[in-house]
Order: sequence, then structure tokens, then C-alpha cells
Amino acid sequence: MYDYDMVVIGSGPSGRRAAVQCAKLGKAVLVVEKGRRVGGVSVHTGTIPSKTLRETVLNLSGWRERGFYGRSYRVKQDIAASDLMTRLQKTLDHEVEVLEHQFSRNLVRTANGEARMVSPHEVEITSAIGETRVVSAAFILIACGTRPFRPDYVPFDGTSVLDSDEIIELPKLPRSLAVIGAGVIGVEYATIFSALDVPVTLIEPRPTFLDFIDKELIDEFMHELRDRNVALRLGSKVTSIGKTEQGSIVTHLSDGRHVTTEMLLFAAGRVGATDRLNLEAAGIAVDHRGRISVDPVTLQTSIPHIYAAGDVIGFPSLASTSMEQGRVAACHALGMEPLAPPEFFPYGIYSVPEISTAGLTEEEVRTRGIPYEVGIARFRETSRGHIMGLNSGMMKMIFSTKTRRLLGVHILGEGATELIHIGQAVLNLKGGIDYFIQNTFNYPTLAEAYKIAGLDAWNRMTR
Repeated sequence: MYDYDMVVIGSGPSGRRAAVQCAKLGKAVLVVEKGRRVGGVSVHTGTIPSKTLRETVLNLSGWRERGFYGRSYRVKQDIAASDLMTRLQKTLDHEVEVLEHQFSRNLVRTANGEARMVSPHEVEITSAIGETRVVSAAFILIACGTRPFRPDYVPFDGTSVLDSDEIIELPKLPRSLAVIGAGVIGVEYATIFSALDVPVTLIEPRPTFLDFIDKELIDEFMHELRDRNVALRLGSKVTSIGKTEQGSIVTHLSDGRHVTTEMLLFAAGRVGATDRLNLEAAGIAVDHRGRISVDPVTLQTSIPHIYAAGDVIGFPSLASTSMEQGRVAACHALGMEPLAPPEFFPYGIYSVPEISTAGLTEEEVRTRGIPYEVGIARFRETSRGHIMGLNSGMMKMIFSTKTRRLLGVHILGEGATELIHIGQAVLNLKGGIDYFIQNTFNYPTLAEAYKIAGLDAWNRMTR
């Protein structure tokens, strides 16, 4: 009756996971990708490029060794944009090769072209040379992702005024950089360039940023940023952006101040890449940011046989959660009821230093009226921290004083996104403070911070 059991629009984390899940269940699946190569935003302009850029910067700049050798230490004295691009291209080629092989061995068919809905069960695919064909499917998954929000008042030019997709192809490193938007993307890029000793100004119209992160961690993070001369302009809206005769970018703020830099990165939000999908033909509506509403459990849209997953459905917009959403959507479409997801998932911000969190923040615990105690560990308290030359980094754990259960783990510092999984496991298994006090951790490791923080909280709870 249909050409395919499922057509997947987009080959990012949610699209690829859904396609492979369908294929492993013996179903015919087609992935439509408008980019030149599979992988979607995650591989080509988002998650993988930004994290590769970060790792390259930390390696070439000698950032991790500066605790021993001083702030002036560098592995490579003159770092150019070409140094960053070389490693980036190698990483992206490898990611695409792995994904293409995964599709090939699972018999997932792919079509290169732009998808457009023509009816609730039909998708028109237009190739780069203008050829079109229409395919039908019993189920459709919209996993088209997002693109940077580009307001009219920002004079984007692709060289000195860039969005977060363009920044990974920058022709040269700037002498100074202004970043508008202190969300996850803006903070990550601001700190990456700061690690290269580029003077950075981070601009955010709200008086606070990353409000979903525990406030104590953000206070510590802001102290670190200021210590390395990252200028924070919080609570001031951008009124206009201009360019001088010499080519400098001048950003005027509502408080009367202005920021003059060689380059500007606008990273204030993203919008769903749905405007060219003709979703009206399928009976699906989007919000003002182009996002699609779905059932949070099944990932179904308002049209039951059409699903949506990944960044296009909004928060949390993580590659990790997007993968799971794609799998859940495919399983539900094919009549398999997937297990309910765990209560807590880790959130990772690949800034310099990293931030990662799972569970409740202290503010959320207070709001719920839960009696609690906090344990803190500083990475410099661990032998591994001394070995690594760490002068900063902390772990904060929150426990219920009534049940002794772990309520939240919040980490700032080297390896935070790896360390968080121990806390995540204990959270989802409903473990408590006794686990951290009684168990042995490898020595020397940064994971010892769990025991230190646990003992710190236990000492306060037993007084």
C-alpha cells in the first residue's frame, strides 16, 4: 500500500536512531537529507563541530597544563583558523563514514534532497538539480532540526558578523569577539575563544543566564570567566549593531554602553527548520519559533501517524535525548511500547570549564519544601586534581535529610560531562548518601570528589 513503512525527514541524532531502529525490526525505511552528506546539524554545524573545536583549542593552547606552567604556556605559539579546521574536517569525515556504514549494514535507504509534505502520507523529494519524486509511507518522522535565529537588525555578512552555524568555518581567528546570547551555544563559544586568549564580551539581555543550572555553580562559573577577563554585559539589550570605517563591529546596548570588536557572533536562539516542509498539507501546525508540539510520551504530533523528535520539538534539545526520542517514536509507530524513560537525564554544557548536572537544583529543592543538606568537593582537594594541575572545579551534591536520598548532582570543571553519569545512576536507582560514604573509588581520580562531597554532607547531617 505504501512505498515505505517509515520516511524520516532529517538524519541528525533522532532521525538516524529512528531509522536504524525501524530497520532492525525488518521494516523498510527511507531517510531524506537535504545536506550534501548525512549527519544533520549535529554532525556538520552543531554538536560534533563545536566539541571538536573545543578539544582542538584546549590541546593546541595548552590550556590544561597552565595550572603547572602558567597562563602564558602554549603548545603551539601561533594558532591559526586552519589548525582548527584541519582537525574538524578529519572528525566530520569520520563521523559521516561511521553513519553511512551504519545505514548500509542495516539496509536503511537514503535520499539526498529537500523534503516537502504533499499529503499526510506523502513526501515530495526535490534533488539538488531540481528533480522531484513523491514517496509514500505508513508513518513519517519529522526530525529536521533547527537553524540559527537571524533577526533583521543583525547585519550578518559571513565574515565578521556570524551566526552559530557560520562560526565553525571562520576564515581567521578574531583579535576580539562579542557574543550576543548567553545560552548554551553562546557560552560554549565565548569560553572556547577565551581559552585562545581572544578578548571576549558576552552580552545577554536578561540579568541572569543558564537559569536551569544550580545558581551556586553559575556564580562560581562567572567568577572564573571574570578571572580570565571575559567581560559580562548582563541585563542590557542590544539596540543596534554597526560597522566602523576600519571594519570593527560596534554593538550598542540599552544601558548606553557600546562594545567594539573585530568579530560578532549572534547566538541568541534557534528556530525549527520547518518553514519549507509544507506541513499545512499534512495538517500540522508550528509555533512562532517553527517548533512542533508532540505527545511527550509517544512523540506523536496532532496527526497520529506523523511523529516529530529532536530539536524541532524544543527542550531539552540535546543530542543524547534526541537519540532516545527517535528510538521511542519508531518503537511506538511499529506497535512496540518502549519502557518509560528514567526520571533524570544528564545535561552537559561543553564550555571551558565544562558544566554538567542531573537531578534537582538547590533552588528547586527549596521550592518543593524538601529538607536537605549539601555536600561540596573541590577538585583541588583530590590527588588527581593536583596531578592535573587543577586550581578550580567543584562538585555539589544535594541530599534529603529525611530519606538520605540523593536529589541532585552539579559539577563544574574538567571532565564534568563524564563524571556526571555516576550521580545520574544513583539518582535513577534512588540511591542515597550511604552509597558514596561506603563505596571505594579508584585512587587517584576526580571521581573521588563524590566521596568527598558525600562525607561533607554527612558531617553536616550528623551534627
